[in-house]
Amino acid sequence: MELSMILGFWGVAALLVCTPGADWAYAIAAGLGGRTLAPSIGGILFGYAVVVAAVAVGLGALVAANPVLLDAMTVGGALYLLWLGIGGLVRSARPLAAQAAAQTPAVVPSPVGSFLRGAGVSGFNPKGLLVLVALVPQFTTAHGAWAPAAQMLVLGGLFVATCAVVYLSVAVLARRLLAARPRGTIVMARVSAVAMTLIGLSLLIERAVELL
Repeated sequence: MELSMILGFWGVAALLVCTPGADWAYAIAAGLGGRTLAPSIGGILFGYAVVVAAVAVGLGALVAANPVLLDAMTVGGALYLLWLGIGGLVRSARPLAAQAAAQTPAVVPSPVGSFLRGAGVSGFNPKGLLVLVALVPQFTTAHGAWAPAAQMLVLGGLFVATCAVVYLSVAVLARRLLAARPRGTIVMARVSAVAMTLIGLSLLIERAVELL
């Protein structure tokens, strides 16, 4: 695989991973939940690993072979990001902190339950599906030394590794900082809302330009 292709994919994927969303909310709750941190983050990574495997065995190729389906998924993901971004801009940051705190139950859930919740959050997250199903096939080639499925596994593995670093960092920082300084969520919420809005708009503009 060409290094430029790998770095290009990683740049886009890392930007989306660093954009707060459902994964971030669950990671924050896991950080505030104490002992549920490791199984919760592990569940998120497992959910994405399952999607990566599905893409490698043919789901990604199916999407790549149907431009209309790819466009629909891209537009759907862009609209989802716009919905999150605009919603975050019109709301105050305090509900976000309250939401994260509300996801931390009074009774600590079992490790298995935390793992399964994390897998569900990532497995059905439109942001992750957009990256793995719609984006990964665009950075693979049928003329490379490696089979397309192997290329998808490498790129998907890079995405999962990036998720591990980012979400573990978010959970640990939430445990150390967010609980003691809830006002910090105001800045985080506004910055993340602007980022999601800009990413959603860029995806829509890119598709519109391609269609024209």
